[in-house]
Amino acid sequence: MFIVTLIAADRLSAGDISSAQDKLRDAGCAPGEVTELEGGRAVDIAFAERADQARAALEGAFGRVDIVVQPAADRRKRLLVADMDSTMITVECIDELADYAGIKPQIAEVTERAMRGELDFAAALDARVALLKGLGADAIDRCLAERVQLMPGARALVRTMKAQGATTILVSGGFTRFAQPVGEQIGFDRVIANELLIEAAALTGMVTKPIVDSATKETVLLGAMAELSLDASATMAVGDGANDLAMIKQAGLGVAYHAKPIVAAAAGARIDHNDLTALLYAQGIPRGEWID
Repeated sequence: MFIVTLIAADRLSAGDISSAQDKLRDAGCAPGEVTELEGGRAVDIAFAERADQARAALEGAFGRVDIVVQPAADRRKRLLVADMDSTMITVECIDELADYAGIKPQIAEVTERAMRGELDFAAALDARVALLKGLGADAIDRCLAERVQLMPGARALVRTMKAQGATTILVSGGFTRFAQPVGEQIGFDRVIANELLIEAAALTGMVTKPIVDSATKETVLLGAMAELSLDASATMAVGDGANDLAMIKQAGLGVAYHAKPIVAAAAGARIDHNDLTALLYAQGIPRGEWID
């Protein structure tokens, strides 16, 4: 048995739900019971077969509606591993930090290329951090206070999953000086990120090694699965950039969140229109069970 979850950024009408059932039926998916997760916003539709056909039949069929297709079993995940920049927060911290050094366009271009998978992540990070050499360390705290905002739904996602017994890990190719306070504010159990080296109250232009990269994120996910004795089906990974792909592919539900094309094309699920609370609906958790 499978479930398709329809999650509307605007409004989901009875006609939309009926149309989705028809499209599933036409695709040979044998649709069944409909379960409301929040009126006018999100529903589950059970179906019996052809999961690949279900996604193809429904994606893009409704305006501003995200579609998540998955097995009905093990939907409520016991492990969440999440990226930070442009996933749990609304910005790329290194780009915003670069603005304080007056070189944001130069660094942002490299960040964008790295997130699209066009550059080696570690080499690109080293190159960008080197350009920040000499920037006063106080710019980090200013950037954190002035630029870093939580992604809508981040707290509800993490706190609701933790309340239901899940372990949550924030693993970032960014920096601990941002990731630690962000992780604490959202409520993550663990935080893993790169450490900027600072001497005489200024950035040295280097980070500690090894760099937290795609392989690190995958290792964190697999290590937590082993530690918690979990099958992949009990896990969720979410991110937006190419350095998130490895963990996204390993997770039971790998989610591309407002992601670069290379990630959106490869992930098992995409959230293009909604905020992070879509990942609660995707687990079959109705609005009434959320912890805001």
